[in-house]
Amino acid sequence: MTRIPSKSEILDWIFANPTKTAKRDIAKAFGIKGAARIDLKRALRELQDDGKLAKRRSSYRDAEELPPVAVLEIMAPDADGDIFARPLEWTGEGAEPRILMLLRESDPALGAGDRILGRLTVDKTEDHSHTARMIRRIGANPLRIVGIFRAGSEGGRILPIDKGADKQWTVAAGATGGAKDGELVEAEQAGPKGRLGLPKARIVARLGDPTAPRAVSLIAIHQHGIPDHFPDEVVEEAARAEAAPLGKRRDLRDLPLITIDPWDARDRDDACLVLPDTDPKNAGGHIIWVAIADVAHYVRPGAALDREARKRGNSTYFPDRVVPMLPDRLSGDLCSLHEGVERACLAVEMRIDAAGNKIDHQFHRGLMRSVASLNYEEVQAGVDGQPSDKVAPLMDGIITPLYGAFAALTQARARRQPLDLDLPERQIVLDDKGKVTSVRFKERLDAHRLIEEFMVLANVAAAETLIAKKSPLLFRVHEEPDPDRLEALREVAQASGLNLAKGQVLKTAHLNQLLRGAEGTENDEMINMATLRAMTQAYYSPDNFGHFGLALRSYAHFTSPIRRYADLIVHRALIAAHGWGHDGLSPWDVENLADTAKQISDTERRSMAAERDTTDRYLAAFLSDRVGAELTGKISGIAKFGVFVKLDETGADAMIPIRTLGREYFHYDADSQTLMGSDTGTVIGLGQRATVKLAEVAPTTGGLIVELVALDDRIMPRGPSVGRGKPPRRKQGAARKAAAKTARKVKRTRK
Repeated sequence: MTRIPSKSEILDWIFANPTKTAKRDIAKAFGIKGAARIDLKRALRELQDDGKLAKRRSSYRDAEELPPVAVLEIMAPDADGDIFARPLEWTGEGAEPRILMLLRESDPALGAGDRILGRLTVDKTEDHSHTARMIRRIGANPLRIVGIFRAGSEGGRILPIDKGADKQWTVAAGATGGAKDGELVEAEQAGPKGRLGLPKARIVARLGDPTAPRAVSLIAIHQHGIPDHFPDEVVEEAARAEAAPLGKRRDLRDLPLITIDPWDARDRDDACLVLPDTDPKNAGGHIIWVAIADVAHYVRPGAALDREARKRGNSTYFPDRVVPMLPDRLSGDLCSLHEGVERACLAVEMRIDAAGNKIDHQFHRGLMRSVASLNYEEVQAGVDGQPSDKVAPLMDGIITPLYGAFAALTQARARRQPLDLDLPERQIVLDDKGKVTSVRFKERLDAHRLIEEFMVLANVAAAETLIAKKSPLLFRVHEEPDPDRLEALREVAQASGLNLAKGQVLKTAHLNQLLRGAEGTENDEMINMATLRAMTQAYYSPDNFGHFGLALRSYAHFTSPIRRYADLIVHRALIAAHGWGHDGLSPWDVENLADTAKQISDTERRSMAAERDTTDRYLAAFLSDRVGAELTGKISGIAKFGVFVKLDETGADAMIPIRTLGREYFHYDADSQTLMGSDTGTVIGLGQRATVKLAEVAPTTGGLIVELVALDDRIMPRGPSVGRGKPPRRKQGAARKAAAKTARKVKRTRK
C-alpha cells in the first residue's frame, strides 16, 4: 500500500522545491501512483482549506510564501531612492512582503502603480523580504468592475450591475477581501479565465449594502472610476491657502455684483452686474460685468492641487452628493463668491448696444465683494411682481437692469439662431435618508436664460481676446452633424409629416425651423430628442473648429473654473496674455495642451455617463413598488431586440422586449426606425403614444421592463410573440403582402 506523506512533509517539500509544485511533481517526489493520487488530492485540498497552501492553476505553494514568479505593483521610491514593490496575490496571514526591485539599465522607468511580472528571490533583511528582477511590464490599469458578491465554497462570484450585462467573475478564496455575501464590491481583473470559462477577479474594496439609498451614486462613482478621495498632499496644500490680497488687482469691491444660482448650489463661481452705458454714441446700450472666481491664484501649474484637478477634469454632480474637482477649502470657501466676502476674481467688462451686439470688452484681474447671493426662483419672483424682503431693495438698481440687458441679448440670439432644443431636465428629490420622494421636471425661467446669455457672451469674449493675443488656449468645439445621423433625423422628420431640406449647407436655423414645426404637436418631444441624437458631442481642443450648436465661430469655457479644468486653463491663458503674474500658462501646460484637451473631454463624458446611470437607478428605485401598474409614454427608440418607451410621469426609459410584442414576427427597418408585424402589418415607430404595464424593475442596474398594452389607444394582443426575423415558409407570402401594404402606408404618411 502506497504511503501518503503527512501534511508537514508536503509543506516542507513545497518550500524546498518552489519550482516543482504541480500535483504530479508532488506525487512523483513521494512515489504516489494510481488510486493513491485521490488521497494526495484530498490532503492538498485540506491544506488549501486550512490556508496553508494557495492553488495557482494546477500547482500549489505555501500560502505564507511567494511564488518564484509573481505579479507586482510598484510603490513610490523611499527617501534613499530605492524602489520597492508589493505582491498583488498575497494570501498569507502575516505582514505583506516588501520586495526590493533590482533594476537594470535596460529596464524601463517605473512609477508608483505600475505593474510588472517579476522573478523573486528570498532575501530577508530589515527592510525587505525578497528582491525581484523585472521580466516584463504588464497593464498598469487593470480592468475594474463593480458588482454584487455572492459567496461560494471556493471563494465566490461577482454578479454584474451594468444594465444588460450578463458576464460574471470568479473570485478565489484568497481574493475576497473579507467581503460578505450580498455586498456591493469593487474588484479588478486578476488573471485569465478560470473555472467554467469565467474571468477571475480580486476584490479591492467593500462598498456595503447595494440596496441602501445612498449606495446609488456610490455605485456610479466606483463603476466609472471617478476619483472621490483627495490625496493627503492635495488636502494639505488646499488647507495652507490664504485669501488673496488686493495687491496689484483692480479694486472692484464698490461694484454691486450679485450671484444667481440654484437654491441648492454647492459653489458660486460667477457674479454679474449691468450698468447703463453713458456714452451718447451708444444710446440704450448696456455695460455687462461678469466676474469669475480666480481659481488660478490658488491652483498653480504643476502643484498637487493642479495635478489632481487635471486628473478629475471636472466636478461630478449626483442627487445626493457632489464629487468636486477641488477640495472644499477652495470650492466651497476661498474660490466661492459668497455674499459680503472679499474674493479674488477675473472679470470681463462688456459693452453691448440696444440690439444686443457686443461692441467691445476688457478683462481685469480684481478683488470683488458680492452684495447678495440669490437663487433663480427668488429673482424671477421679484421680476414677476412678488419680490421677497431680500430681493425688493435690489429690484430697481440691480435686477431690473439685468433683465434690460437680457432683452437686448435675446434679440441678438434670435438673429444668430443657435440650436433651440427644448428638453426638460429631470430633478430627483430625496428625503434626509436618501430615498426618492418625487421626480419632477425643472422649470426653465427667464432668470436661467439671463445667466446663460451673460455666460455665453463672457466665454466668447475670452476666446476672442486670446485669439487676438495669439495665446494658446482650449476651445470648446462642437462640429456639424455627421451626414448619416442627419439622414436618420430627416427620416424621422418625414415620418412625422415634417421636412428637413437637403442639398444645402446645414445651419442651426434649418434645424430650428424643424423644431418649430413640431412645437405643440404630439411629435414635439420626439423631434427634439431625434435632433439631439443627430448632433456630435462637444469636446475640448487647442484648435478652433467653431461651435455649431451655439452658431459661434470661436468659443471657450471661462465661467466655471471651480468645476471645470478647461476654464482654469483659459484663466491661466488670460493671466499670461495680460502679464498679470507668474501663475499663468506654464511651458508644460502649453506643450501638453492637446493631451489635456483629450483628458478632460474623456472625464466630462465619464461624469455624464455616471450621472445618467445614477438617474436611471434612482428612477428604477422610485418605480420599484409599482410593478403591475399601467403607465403612459411615447416610443423613443426602436432596436432589433425591442422598443424603448419614455414614460410621461418620470421621463424614465423602459424597454419592451420584442418577444412580448404579440403573436407574430416583427421585422426591423433601420431606415424608417420601425418594427413591422408580419401578419397584421402593425407598425411600431418613433413618437407613437403607448400604454405599458410595468413588468420588471431592477434598481441595482436601473433597468425597467414593460409590456405593451396599447399603441395609439389601440389595444395590443397579449402574450409572447414568435420573435423577429424570418417567418415560417407557409407565412412568407402573407408577410410579404402585409409588409408591402404597410410600406405604402408609411410612404403616403411621409408625403
